[in-house]
Amino acid sequence: MQDWLSMTAADLGRGIATGEIDPKALTQTYLDAITAHPETDRIFSAITAERAMAEATAAAERAKAGQRLSPLDGVPISWKDLFDSAGTATEAGSNLLKGRVPSQDATVLRNATMAGLVCLGKTHMSELAFSGLGLNPSTATPPCVNDVDAVPGGSSSGAAASVAFGLAACGIGSDTGGSVRIPSAWNDLVGLKTTSGRVSLNGVIPLCARFDTVGPLSRSVEDCALMLAALEGGKAADLRGASLDGVRLAALQSVVMDDMRDAPMAGYRSAVDRLQAAGAVVEKLDAPEVAEAMPLSGILFTSEAYGTWADMIEANPDKMFAPILERFRSGKDFLAADYIAAWQLLDKLRAQWNKRVAGYDAVIMPTAPILAPNAARLMSDDDYYLTENLLALRNTRVGNLMGLSAVSLPTGLPGCGIMLCGKPFGEEALLRIASAAENALS
Repeated sequence: MQDWLSMTAADLGRGIATGEIDPKALTQTYLDAITAHPETDRIFSAITAERAMAEATAAAERAKAGQRLSPLDGVPISWKDLFDSAGTATEAGSNLLKGRVPSQDATVLRNATMAGLVCLGKTHMSELAFSGLGLNPSTATPPCVNDVDAVPGGSSSGAAASVAFGLAACGIGSDTGGSVRIPSAWNDLVGLKTTSGRVSLNGVIPLCARFDTVGPLSRSVEDCALMLAALEGGKAADLRGASLDGVRLAALQSVVMDDMRDAPMAGYRSAVDRLQAAGAVVEKLDAPEVAEAMPLSGILFTSEAYGTWADMIEANPDKMFAPILERFRSGKDFLAADYIAAWQLLDKLRAQWNKRVAGYDAVIMPTAPILAPNAARLMSDDDYYLTENLLALRNTRVGNLMGLSAVSLPTGLPGCGIMLCGKPFGEEALLRIASAAENALS
């Protein structure tokens, strides 16, 4: 049974389908692992054992009757603490929301439940999802699987830890500037950023609604494809026969290759070599619009975030972690005219990007230019915090600013990921390429 804790969600689903795995025993195995893990309190903000066993019991009955609801019916997963779940505290990693208990599930949680997924509980996160580091002294900082002294990446920090430490078959997170892909990279997982507007945000505590997206952190590309279907209540991408033969990949050079640390650069170069050996055509690409778009995030993200949270923040600013408070407040001085002009410019830059990459199947780049930073130093060294925080989300932010679908894959070098960016609403095509890339990188 302990082997179940390291299996992909898809393989667990197949085991349930053949009768080799009982959903009740599977869920109990995960709950026992959660209880026994020494860092559970740093990973899970709430454990919904009663709900999980009730859902597992129903899944077991369906499996016996040959009436499974989806390929993942009966598979236990975790949920980031910004997805509303009826009767369970949902506080977005912030003392500002302490004691907040919603009366109904978020739409994506409801969809997943209707597909038979088992809810193990809620996972810790960066405060109000506004940091890529995963550092949260207000509630908890989850561990990083590759470095006990490092942060795990954020803001879906606990989601990543729950999967990386074998406490969930998949974690559901959100990504506004890299919050699925960074913790996936630093914990050697596959992380899917969906296109803004594709997956419902109903019942999801917002940061920047025009950039917020929902996506899975998992052990395989197949898991991401199946989870996307469950979150949407749709059909999973067909990954059969996926190949890199003749696939054209643009290796973005603008901005994302600057200030690269040695390990992420080595992981990236090794990954590119293996993708080429598997048949991919890789061409370097300069995109000046990326450099022009980067400064806009200072206006667009912070203005919307502060506009969304200002009243609650200013009523109780002392309840917040100071660097997060400062980041929110940095959005208060922009004019409405600044915000509108920034969006108009970004729309033009997105059009330039789409034209430039139209002939490629995907764009590749390092997921992050740095490894997971040291947690204690982040707390004691302001300059280090600023530098690492800005670098952490720099590359992933390309996908959000350009409105793309994107996926981060492990390179085989611990803590180093490679990112594939696809077309807006092009998740199915991107997942096929990612599946072939996953095979080449493994």
